[in-house]
Amino acid sequence: MRITPTIAALLLAAPLHAQDAPAEPVSEKRLRADVETLVRFGTRHTLSVQDDPARGIGAARKWGEHEFRSTSKACGGCLEIVLPERMVEGGRIPTPTRLVNVVAIQRGTERPNEVVIVQGHIDSRVTDVMDFTSDAPGANDDGSGTALVLEAARILSQRKYPATIVYALLSGEEQGLHGGRLLADYAKAQGWTVKAVLNNDIVGGSCGSDGYCDNTHVRVFSEGLRADSTTASRAAMARDGGENDSPGRNLSRWLDSLAAEDASGLDVRQIWRTDRMGRGGDQLPFLENGYPAVRFSVAVEDYEHQHQDLRTENGVNYGDTTDEMDFPYLAKVTRLNVRALDRLARSPMPPSAKAEAAVQTFTDISWKPVAGASFYEVFQRSTDGPDWGNSIQVMTGNLATSTRLAGVRGDDWFFGVSACNSDDVCSPISSAVPGGAFAPLPQAAE
Repeated sequence: MRITPTIAALLLAAPLHAQDAPAEPVSEKRLRADVETLVRFGTRHTLSVQDDPARGIGAARKWGEHEFRSTSKACGGCLEIVLPERMVEGGRIPTPTRLVNVVAIQRGTERPNEVVIVQGHIDSRVTDVMDFTSDAPGANDDGSGTALVLEAARILSQRKYPATIVYALLSGEEQGLHGGRLLADYAKAQGWTVKAVLNNDIVGGSCGSDGYCDNTHVRVFSEGLRADSTTASRAAMARDGGENDSPGRNLSRWLDSLAAEDASGLDVRQIWRTDRMGRGGDQLPFLENGYPAVRFSVAVEDYEHQHQDLRTENGVNYGDTTDEMDFPYLAKVTRLNVRALDRLARSPMPPSAKAEAAVQTFTDISWKPVAGASFYEVFQRSTDGPDWGNSIQVMTGNLATSTRLAGVRGDDWFFGVSACNSDDVCSPISSAVPGGAFAPLPQAAE
């Protein structure tokens, strides 16, 4: 990043963030056991039987609820278990069907309305998305994400956090993202301020059907243009920037930086599109509601072992089975999620920021104060730069919520602000552009 002489003397290295993540390690053994249990339910198709104690979506949900309750018991009742539900019909659900999510809420001690969500979908499918009787193991899709969520709850519930963490097992993803929509609507009805949604879908494999393998990266998908944008906000982004600075995009950048701190973990490969080409996941309903959300997924997908009937053809085994998974890889993805949730639940909310630089040789940056902040960091990056550079630390002893960057002509830069607590734990950066705030956009009549 090119730094102007005037501002060079003011730039400080970003403070070292606290590294006191939960001491209990992620258990590969528990992850494997959870996925194997999920597979034993035969099928977890959304339209499958709901009242059989050993088979179908109902049995799988009840098991997930039991695991959350066991985790809550171990932490002295720290988790509130809720079961949001609704009747759904249409498209891939031809008859009215009861849809239920299994959700555990770990209330924050200081800002309980400020929420971070980690989720995976518990339902599964075979080749025919309407076939709800055949065995659909769903080991990687999405037993891996379900096991990750359960493991994150076991680990993070052992400590308290200023903000709330929500652990969610979603139903109905394969039939049209119904579980994600149910939880997104539930979050809105609860009046939650959603800081981040980490959707984990297909996170337990490292090799593709063509033999190509990559166990050193995890993909993080993030939207560019906001899904909740209006004609007015799109016009503002087109004029002043914002198409590459959505909250989800900055959450992705933050996760990339967080991953880089762990040399033994995975590197984040940022995918700057909302999801895979022509496909979708349960992060989409949250984005439509204006909540920052990203999708974690494997670096390499294996299409022979995803959405397939169990069979052997020409010597090739098809089906989403446990033996095709890479559990050391799943443990690494889980560890990154745990570290991200720990950091997000401790850091303040990203502040809403604004930059003013028209027809002047300096730039004024201002932001709204956020609870829990001890100081703020102001960032700048060139308009064609992918990542944020150095920062200026702005203390709040005088309740400062603005700073002037002398000699910085704002036309050539994008700016952002991060909020940090007294332990130097800092939020993702909120861009000072139209649509950059970590909050839903106003929905004026179109």
